[in-house]
Amino acid sequence: MLALGACASGSGEPSEADVTFGSDAAMSGELTVMGFGTGDDVAQVRYDRATEELGDDVEVSLVEGDLDIQAFLSAVAAGDPPDLVYANRDQIGTFASRGAIMPLTDCIAAEDVDTGQFREAASGQVTFDDVVYALPEFNQVQVTMADSSLLSAAGLGIEDVNGSDWDAVTQATSALVRNDGGALSVIGFDSKLPEFFPLWAKANGADLLSDDARTAQLDSPEALEALELAVSVYDAQGGFPAVKAFRDSADFFGEGNQFATHTLGAMPMENWYVNVLNEVSPDATLAFDTFRTREGEPLAFATGSAWAIPAGSPNAAAACRFAATMVEQESWLAAARARADARAESGQVFTGLLTGNADADEEIRSTLVEPSGSPVWDEAVEAVYEANENTFSLPANPADAEFKAAWQDGVNRVLNGQQEPAEALAQAQEEAQSALDDAWAEWDERSDG
Repeated sequence: MLALGACASGSGEPSEADVTFGSDAAMSGELTVMGFGTGDDVAQVRYDRATEELGDDVEVSLVEGDLDIQAFLSAVAAGDPPDLVYANRDQIGTFASRGAIMPLTDCIAAEDVDTGQFREAASGQVTFDDVVYALPEFNQVQVTMADSSLLSAAGLGIEDVNGSDWDAVTQATSALVRNDGGALSVIGFDSKLPEFFPLWAKANGADLLSDDARTAQLDSPEALEALELAVSVYDAQGGFPAVKAFRDSADFFGEGNQFATHTLGAMPMENWYVNVLNEVSPDATLAFDTFRTREGEPLAFATGSAWAIPAGSPNAAAACRFAATMVEQESWLAAARARADARAESGQVFTGLLTGNADADEEIRSTLVEPSGSPVWDEAVEAVYEANENTFSLPANPADAEFKAAWQDGVNRVLNGQQEPAEALAQAQEEAQSALDDAWAEWDERSDG
């Protein structure tokens, strides 16, 4: 953050005025991309299309691995930024407010990017103060996953653990949990705290941040009630430390995962885990549904990635062309075909691809997602796509990292027995609001200047 503040010091909002985008731009030189790699077929197919669009005169250099925020901000501050960065969407508000990335108004117009195709939850995370600062891609959502054999043995169904009835979740937890000699041997229900606190809060009608992103709402009665419920299921199983230790001991990505070994009743989990289970445990006794609000409506907390052009990018025009190609409908469809073909060849189910582009999602599902012949996996696909149509996100704000740290630290203090929920959220609220006030004041001052 110090480096970021330094890069923005004394500067106004980053401008595109000196950059020629689109068909009139001369595409040449080196394009350095930070935070992206071609480690899978979906990335590789789109990368090949993007580099082809740039032409032979542009040499693309990838700095692979997750975006190193400190390295990126230091490079911007030193006047030596990469040309393009691949970041988490919840980082965009802070990058934009500090002048580390440029607005994409001219880029979007020149490359004819249809921003109306982007899902609302994805667009909201990359739009700061009514200006788009990044092009979003992928949508990661949560669905309810359960061991159907454990549910059946306890006289329960997926509706008892999908979040629609909190009393049912509590009762199911007690019915499913098992202890062997005083040690936990089956987790009845895992509410997936701290990371899914926004999901539980929203399911109870609580928005953790106001629509204008200026007011924290972490200690609302609805948020407090959600935290108390999500924590109570751990308390009923010996406490969070015991559940976490047992959870961490599982072969999460392998054949010995918790569902294959019947050591987990149910949990909300990101959609990518459906593919993991299909690959390593295709015959496991599973059940899927969307996560649901207390009114029974589908709900998911959308997260994902985005492409942003750093302020002072030496090759902003090529960066814009590359990013625009990576998120266009044709690129997603080509990547989805490659993924579907690969899974068919290995005898696995193609469960779809959530791109952040609504039109691409619809075309992929209608043309490439076929019935698997298995009610379980068809149920999983249906749940994932239903969740994708019912997402929310937290608005982009200039204190993204501090805001997230405030609520996560607060939840962790409760989970570790350091504070009661009301006290923890009151402290989190104070910390988050202070961070928001300071960051917005700095942005308002820069904007007015």
